[in-house]
Amino acid sequence: MSLTPNYLEDRICLNVLANSVENAKDCYEAAEGHVVLGVLSKNYDSDEAAIEDMQKYQVATDNALSVGLGAGDPNQSQMVSRISAKLQPQHVNQVFTGVGTSRALLGQNDTVINGLVSPTGKVGYVNIATGPLSSQAPSGEVPIETAIQLLKDMGGSSIKYFPMKGLAHKEEYQAVAKACAENDFYLEPTGGIDLTNFEEIVQIAVDAGVKKIIPHVYSSIIDKETGDTKPEDVKTLLDMMKKILK
Repeated sequence: MSLTPNYLEDRICLNVLANSVENAKDCYEAAEGHVVLGVLSKNYDSDEAAIEDMQKYQVATDNALSVGLGAGDPNQSQMVSRISAKLQPQHVNQVFTGVGTSRALLGQNDTVINGLVSPTGKVGYVNIATGPLSSQAPSGEVPIETAIQLLKDMGGSSIKYFPMKGLAHKEEYQAVAKACAENDFYLEPTGGIDLTNFEEIVQIAVDAGVKKIIPHVYSSIIDKETGDTKPEDVKTLLDMMKKILK
């Protein structure tokens, strides 16, 4: 099983939530494999239960598993690291301070590990205080370039920029994309992304020259009745990705 996400044109890979193994399979097929499927650690009572269930997703999707925190919950950081060590997924979601632990426990450099940083309202600066304790402290605002180098020091692969609220922080996001491109770092725009703003958000990262982009599209494409991510919407997003890279 590959430890690396299957990027479209070696550039973009979707990240969507999977409500069940069946839903994961349907979304994987709809994205023609260019997707990682988010399964949230917060939904499990124990490491054992999470590992046992997430292994089924790995088998169904050729390891296109993204181990999630659960709405960026910093208290899930340690559990994510522990279960990822055993699962060896393609993608791991982490708060800023959890990246080093995850990389050390994974024991390899292929799995993508993102580090969560948040908008600050100031162009060129991000908040890195997203850990279990640091998120309770005053905001830790550092230049985006510094945040990237700190994540590199810890073995991180990408900036998870959350919560973006769609295009509410457009100028800040453009600066983040530029910094990721200049510092050879991946970018994962997250929060408030939907079928109406997806193209513009991904286009900004592509135009900036970001090497690998993993946009997270969550609640906006989830069927409110079933809780499933809609495969037809995943296919629409894939078509947009193909159009952007044409």
